[in-house]
Amino acid sequence: MCNIPRDDGSSQSGVVRKEKRAYFQRKWPLVDVIRALVVVIVHCLCLLAPFNYKWEALRFGFLLFALTTLSITFSYHRNLSHRSFKVPKWIEYPFAYSAVFALQGDPLDWVSIHRFHHQFTDTDRDPHSPKEGLWFSHILWIFDTEYIKYKCGGRNNVMDLKKQWFYRFLRRTIALHILTYWTVLYLYGGLPYLTCGGGVGGVIVYHVTWVVNSAAHVWGSRSWKTNDTSRNVWWLCLFTMGDSWHNNHHAFESSARQGFEWWQIDITWYLIRLLEVLGLATDVKLPSVFQKQKLALN
Repeated sequence: MCNIPRDDGSSQSGVVRKEKRAYFQRKWPLVDVIRALVVVIVHCLCLLAPFNYKWEALRFGFLLFALTTLSITFSYHRNLSHRSFKVPKWIEYPFAYSAVFALQGDPLDWVSIHRFHHQFTDTDRDPHSPKEGLWFSHILWIFDTEYIKYKCGGRNNVMDLKKQWFYRFLRRTIALHILTYWTVLYLYGGLPYLTCGGGVGGVIVYHVTWVVNSAAHVWGSRSWKTNDTSRNVWWLCLFTMGDSWHNNHHAFESSARQGFEWWQIDITWYLIRLLEVLGLATDVKLPSVFQKQKLALN
């Protein structure tokens, strides 16, 4: 077993590891076991889909993927993590709630990790840096909460969300909501809805989100001078609702819009822009011409 390597300083020293982390042969806290089981179960349900096929259920799975992915990008990412815009609570809370069913954790957990990622991008303290391996940045980091806590520290970067009763409530009761949802799914449509619907839809949502953490820091193009490995991955833009314009995002992380060119499809931005036109989204942040000129590669 390989323990978390330490130096003479604390996790705040900026130098966390001196050898490769043993990702499997280590102590597994209960929270890591539960997370791994959920991911394995969803993938197993997906593999069983061909044996319980029903077009109606598969169509539901695609709808589930679209709605939960949009909720992740709109709510967890641009609204809560980066405060790229403001919407009334009667819009903010339902989007945050629907994002829970992407099975990527509660808002406090997701937002905290993402803010740490931007704070420590591509350093030893990055929660999911591809410098520790492509598979680590894609999935393995999710099941190593002690390592993440050691690298980043406590979740003291989401105090704005902790002050709100709704996000504290979701954190305490997230398991109940997910179990209720999967129970209703089974009672409504049986195994086809669990496999073709929840399984297929869930797996797509998982990997669409994870591939931004992994592939979008390895392959793709760069338009901006950022001090990291972020890349724009054009062929992922539809699946990620616009979040695969990742170099754009790291260059202007508080921007509500991530697809800056007319051909850079950004479905999440289209929704934000619609709400802005309707007067429901305010304080919508966009980079200035000067900011773009300063970071432009050409």
